Amino acid sequence: MKNIKVGQREFGKDKLFLIAGPCVIEKESIMMETAEKLKKIAERLDLPFIFKSSYVKDNRSSLEYYHGPGLEEGLKMLEKVKNAFDVPVISDVHQEAEVNAAAEVLDVIQIPAYLCMQTSLVSAAAKTGKAINVKHGQFLAPENMIKPVQKIEHFGNQNIMVTERGYTFGYNDLIVDPRSFYELQQTGYPVVFDITHCIRRYGIPSSDPNGGTRQYLGPIARAGVAAGIDGIFIEAHPDCTNALCDAASQYPLDQLEEFLKPLIEIHHIEKKNRTEI
Repeated sequence: MKNIKVGQREFGKDKLFLIAGPCVIEKESIMMETAEKLKKIAERLDLPFIFKSSYVKDNRSSLEYYHGPGLEEGLKMLEKVKNAFDVPVISDVHQEAEVNAAAEVLDVIQIPAYLCMQTSLVSAAAKTGKAINVKHGQFLAPENMIKPVQKIEHFGNQNIMVTERGYTFGYNDLIVDPRSFYELQQTGYPVVFDITHCIRRYGIPSSDPNGGTRQYLGPIARAGVAAGIDGIFIEAHPDCTNALCDAASQYPLDQLEEFLKPLIEIHHIEKKNRTEI
């Protein structure tokens, strides 16, 4: 598996790495508090860390729901986090027109799951030379994720990670198939497991306590690490109940450190005993 570079840091070889932050950019005090605490957690646990928050959440199910501050204000906030805490930052891009501005701030450009097969968007992101996190669409067989990866490689960019976030399972539900981790590993790039999006209950407002099945986060995270993933993607918030997006599925920030400890232990065991089949 290739190591990838995010700024001056390497991700993917030996240590489990962490992508974490609020689902969408909220007021400055929340962003700064979360970034500071996440960095301290990552340092104590010796986890390479990327701060994540979306400047626009473009797939909200209602126009009435909070979508984020937008490209310009959102990037200013991410730049402030980046400079204040010396951490790399990642956010989604949804349109080709956003990519160049986003690349001026972001260390990792994220391609949303719904858009992973959009050639113009993936190509524009690849051309920036920035690291790319391409999320596995819930409609796509995992072995077909090699296609967007090859589109990125076509432009000479090999700083790629691929993220699993569950499959559509009937109506308004997602399920994680462990076979996907093996298939994504065949791309040769670090594999990330987005555990908080795969426990969302679609069709239920995220502010409703029934809008997420947070009780499953421990079991599915441990299963994913045991199956050989390289990074954990987890949306975390200091006040989940009042989060402006995905309130029912984000993880409480004050509980995150204890949640991560067994994952690190499992990762050490898995890496030591990994065999090729």
